[in-house]
Amino acid sequence: MAKGQEQAAPDAVLTRIGQVAMLHHAGDREEARDRYLALWAEIGERGDPLHRCTLARYLADTQDDPAQELTWDLRALSAAEELTEDRRADRHEDTPAARALYPSLHLDLAADYERLGHREAARLHLGRARAAAGALAPDRYGEGVRASIDRLELRLNGAGPRTDGHDRPDGSDGPEGRGRPPRQRP
Repeated sequence: MAKGQEQAAPDAVLTRIGQVAMLHHAGDREEARDRYLALWAEIGERGDPLHRCTLARYLADTQDDPAQELTWDLRALSAAEELTEDRRADRHEDTPAARALYPSLHLDLAADYERLGHREAARLHLGRARAAAGALAPDRYGEGVRASIDRLELRLNGAGPRTDGHDRPDGSDGPEGRGRPPRQRP
């Protein structure tokens, strides 16, 4: 193969996470949660930070309890921070991708804290999401995250819809559900 035409080998763990994400998006939340938890047991607390970050974000979306959702989102942020530390130590090539996750990671946390009634913590993470949003490309994903930041800011200021599922007839709060920002696919 000529120089520059090499293709990266697919990441089997991210592929598996993506397969379970399709199951979740098809509506089988409980089965998806069980499969994600099995993957988490396989990866472990000390597994690859990119895998843990991605998996924890998706696991958060399958939780019924907002406190558990917060726990998984905090794990995702912690793993993303490890990716950033690896970059400083020149050990991980996926750090730019991790930086691009920060806006939605903090947005997820802000939404979690808002659902739990912790408005100051929600505002803190919303501010971090907005500050990190400059790392996002001006594409559909980036615009979706920016719009989600704006919507949550309106809610926190008392001018937006609620995130408890009472704003829409189907009980959801947008295409991603429950006020969550859009997900990039693994």
